[in-house]
Amino acid sequence: MRAFLIRRLLSFIPTMLLFYTLVFILIQLTPGNPWDTAEKPFRPEVLAALEDKYNYSDPVWKQYVDYLERVVFHLDFGPSYKRNVDSNEIVARYFPVSLQLGAVAFVIAMVFGIGLGVLSAVKQNTVTDHVAMLFSVIGVATPSFVVITLMVIFLAVELQWLPAFGWDGIFSTRIIIPAVALALGPMAVIARYTRASMLETIRQDYVRTARAKGLGERPVIIRHALRNALIPVVTVAGVALADLITGSFFVEAIYGVPGMGRYFVSTVADKDYPVLMAVTLLFAALIWLMNFLTDVAYAVLDPRVKVK
Repeated sequence: MRAFLIRRLLSFIPTMLLFYTLVFILIQLTPGNPWDTAEKPFRPEVLAALEDKYNYSDPVWKQYVDYLERVVFHLDFGPSYKRNVDSNEIVARYFPVSLQLGAVAFVIAMVFGIGLGVLSAVKQNTVTDHVAMLFSVIGVATPSFVVITLMVIFLAVELQWLPAFGWDGIFSTRIIIPAVALALGPMAVIARYTRASMLETIRQDYVRTARAKGLGERPVIIRHALRNALIPVVTVAGVALADLITGSFFVEAIYGVPGMGRYFVSTVADKDYPVLMAVTLLFAALIWLMNFLTDVAYAVLDPRVKVK
């Protein structure tokens, strides 16, 4: 187990280096420069001064090495080209909001997804099962920006039950609409995986033995079947958490949540490359971390997995 953890941890270095290289190449291949998006073009002398100030006129290899050295040794992603603030400050200001929203959506997806999957498996081929799977199909097929738009129209505008815009933290009613809209897709996927795993698990010999010993249906399902059925769900859950935190672009933009996803969209449009690099590297590191924790949890939970 120790050797497995060391190998997985060491894989972080080449993974992030490869990702940094790919993003840097894509930025260099993008036509134009960060200052050609203004309504009135800069004069040539002003544009040259900006390129010299931000080392944009240096050779490509020097830009690659200098920026990599700054990130690795100083964790400094550089100043923003369009805003009078550093990229690190932008990440520190907006990323916690996306992290909170993604965490709440993940809890909703896990609780209701697992519950729906277990209920559907226990009530297989009944009306409850069919309704649950219909809901799951709708959740998978409907994009989050459609869900949040419909929720805003009906719950906020028509019925006026919830606020229609803004952010006041995770303990405010303003989080309900974006969190539910963001969680619906992963919730449906987790429900389907849980149902399939539960159907396989409840037919195992040890479950039949537990029933034969006189255990009630609830202890059999919760203590024996569910624990083993959740092992494949762990893999899906880790990926879902990373997606919820890094993939909330449309939800944040529509509902006015001041998170990293909403800021990322404007950063791409503005060609603010230092901020873009900071956000993409942060998201890549987060996805790697979720995959690492998923692998570790899978190896710990499943005694059949032998890590040598």
